[in-house]
Amino acid sequence: MEYKPIRKVVSGNYAAAYAVKHARVEVVAAYPITPQTSIIEKIAEFLANGEVENLQYVPVESEHSAMAATIGASATGARAFTATSAQGLALMHEMLHWAAGARLPIVMVDVNRAMAPPWSVWDDQTDSLAQRDTGWMQFYAENNQEVYDGVLMSFKVAEKVNVPAMVIESAFILSHTYDVVEMIPQELVDEFLPPREPLYTLTDFDNPKAIGALATPNDYYEFRYKLAKAHEEAKKVIKEVGKEFGERFGRDYSQMIELYRTDDADFVFMGMGSLMGTVKQAVDILREEGYKVGAAKVRWFRPFPSEELYELAKNVEGIAVLDRNYSFGMEGILFTEAKGVLYNTDAKPLMKNYIVGLGGRDFTVDDVRKIAENMKAIIEKGELDVEVDWYHLKR
Repeated sequence: MEYKPIRKVVSGNYAAAYAVKHARVEVVAAYPITPQTSIIEKIAEFLANGEVENLQYVPVESEHSAMAATIGASATGARAFTATSAQGLALMHEMLHWAAGARLPIVMVDVNRAMAPPWSVWDDQTDSLAQRDTGWMQFYAENNQEVYDGVLMSFKVAEKVNVPAMVIESAFILSHTYDVVEMIPQELVDEFLPPREPLYTLTDFDNPKAIGALATPNDYYEFRYKLAKAHEEAKKVIKEVGKEFGERFGRDYSQMIELYRTDDADFVFMGMGSLMGTVKQAVDILREEGYKVGAAKVRWFRPFPSEELYELAKNVEGIAVLDRNYSFGMEGILFTEAKGVLYNTDAKPLMKNYIVGLGGRDFTVDDVRKIAENMKAIIEKGELDVEVDWYHLKR
């Protein structure tokens, strides 16, 4: 489909706000926290300038209340949105379970920020990954364009499977850095994302419903099973919606793992979010230097792209898993997930975990080169030196 995009130079946060505007969100719950605040500020500006219609903007007293407000709004059939970061997301934790358990297709942007203490406002994926078991889908954006596209697609996916979704961007690396973003004319967004058709609403007084009523042990199990099945169904829907988005607007998201120069790779770098832009640049340089390497960017962490990971893993000798997070007492979270997927399969690449960039520490092309040298030596030897490498320690 040919269309004339609207190109704007915007931050990742403004890209998110424009996507909310174009999605015709009806309720926004707003509470500030660095580095997310400019998302809700921009939405407030749209409202003050008369650029949005039928939007209820609800300032609340905390992030816990922000999620409670979106739950209430979504339960009445409205398209609802909020945004947060780090400690704010942690304060929402209880309500995230309520949103998923009630099968409400809320979309939220989380701007990845390291958890305190010590205080930090810089990039780290631990805040979002600490919420992995709440029942929310998670989409990790590499750049500002993917923030915009991710919000639009997440609303469509969420409303098809009735599961809430987070769109996740890096603090400052994306949230406050400006880039060209191709936006979609409103009438074409409306065709792609029609008005929500809710599974149920609390305002349907002829068919009364309850949220959060007590379930006995005989019933609770089935509720969780249905949510699990919805996540399985979401994999299919994500690919269908991503393919449709590509056909309409020229940016294909039909794969939950984006592969880059992996066809003949001996080993690949796997990670999520903005650091994968650096990895792709490094792959191009390393290819010129004779390394047969590629990159595997995990777009959707929940539901986890198990099938796509298996297809990749059975064709490479090694996977360097780059985690901008850490699960204390274990290892990087993406590393744990990837190993678990491959345990009972015939795909047995050498896998090593590199902990990088915690608290926003810079991750460079030179870092990728050093990791490549280490992985090459591991593959030649046929065994790991260590399984988890705190690569960025000051040595």
